[in-house]
Amino acid sequence: MGNYTASKVFQIVPFFFKTDYKLYVFGILLIIYFTCLLINIIIITVIYIDDHLHTPMYLFLCNLSIVDICFTTVPIPKLLHMLLTDNNTISFTQCFTQLYFYLIFGISEDVLLFIMAYDRYVAICKPLHYHQILGRKNCLILIAVTWISACTNSLLITKVALTMSFCHSKIIHQLFCDVKALTQISCAGTEMFFMLLCLEMLLFGVVPFLCTVLSYVKIIAIILNINSRDGKRKLFSTCSSHLAVILLYYANSASVVLIPQSRYSELLEQICTVIYTAVTPMVNPLIYTIRNKEVKSALMRLVKGKITLKP
Repeated sequence: MGNYTASKVFQIVPFFFKTDYKLYVFGILLIIYFTCLLINIIIITVIYIDDHLHTPMYLFLCNLSIVDICFTTVPIPKLLHMLLTDNNTISFTQCFTQLYFYLIFGISEDVLLFIMAYDRYVAICKPLHYHQILGRKNCLILIAVTWISACTNSLLITKVALTMSFCHSKIIHQLFCDVKALTQISCAGTEMFFMLLCLEMLLFGVVPFLCTVLSYVKIIAIILNINSRDGKRKLFSTCSSHLAVILLYYANSASVVLIPQSRYSELLEQICTVIYTAVTPMVNPLIYTIRNKEVKSALMRLVKGKITLKP
């Protein structure tokens, strides 16, 4: 392996690390991170203790909140530490551990968003078979398959990434050790990695996205065939929150990948990464809280003391 690989150390250099406003950036990221933790923990707690929310839809939402907490925890605490201490080095082991967990939670979110779209499809297009198709056992199997496939795929990609040599540079111009940043500083061993990455993007990116789009095409077709305006509004309100989360997620993830090369592409990519890894996990539960009457009602019951914690 190359000299930089043998040194076992990388340097993370985000765009704001060279400015005089690092403490301001630290404060903003800290507020976003703790807000994300607080809101998602509230959502998980409310779903757990309120029997009215013990349905497949909210089981998946609870898992999405867990994923959002973990997803933002992968890069942000380390980034905050670097901003506070001015020490931007990260060890070889830490870097690839970060990559492993980032891939796990990224893949899990992709699959969960598709499962939630399928849940809305069954609820609207096949309401009489909803409890049969999405019974407790089937829901638990879907959740288990999501996590197992994410862990297995992430392990495989990380193992192949470990075979790459990093001799071009040891400086990563990104917020953390992600796939794109590592390939930019590698000089050998990338062929197998790119093949595996393309397969992963197809199976856990393109396929879930297309299935989600297909689910919503069928949902919209059903809604448009309803004559009652109130009926249309009621059905649309059951999936509007999830649709907003999907649009936000895929818009941010696409912006990170599809930014064209220019003198500002590196800066734009890092800004989009901040939104993708820190802001989106904070906004997701807010969308569900604002747009979902059942979640708002459960929150109000909790505030008023009408829900008590289970023993």
